[in-house]
Amino acid sequence: MKRLRIFVAMVAAAVLLTGCGVHSSLTSNVNLIQTNVVLQEANYHVVDNVTAEASATYIMGIGGMSRRALKETAVAELVEVANLKGPQALVNVSVKMSVQNVYVFWSKITYTATGTIIEFED
Repeated sequence: MKRLRIFVAMVAAAVLLTGCGVHSSLTSNVNLIQTNVVLQEANYHVVDNVTAEASATYIMGIGGMSRRALKETAVAELVEVANLKGPQALVNVSVKMSVQNVYVFWSKITYTATGTIIEFED
């Protein structure tokens, strides 16, 4: 009987201490940055690739910012990190979301925004 209790306690601890992760990429054109440029000729060059992220932690579903606010914060941080000057533009902006969960007790949502800085030549 004692072994059964220990076994049940170990299984319960293993189940309660495991978590799961979810990864999702936002592939639709729902970004906050819109750049309309006609690239008919190679009059630009790639300067750099930039990345920024925003995350929030939730305990039993309470806390942190909304998902929309997190996404907007990640994109705003991306623009700040890009530090665009003169004839530069931020293109190919994409946002990726990842979620870490420990059942309903604890979760962390992270949005990662990436983009490419290009510079136009005269």
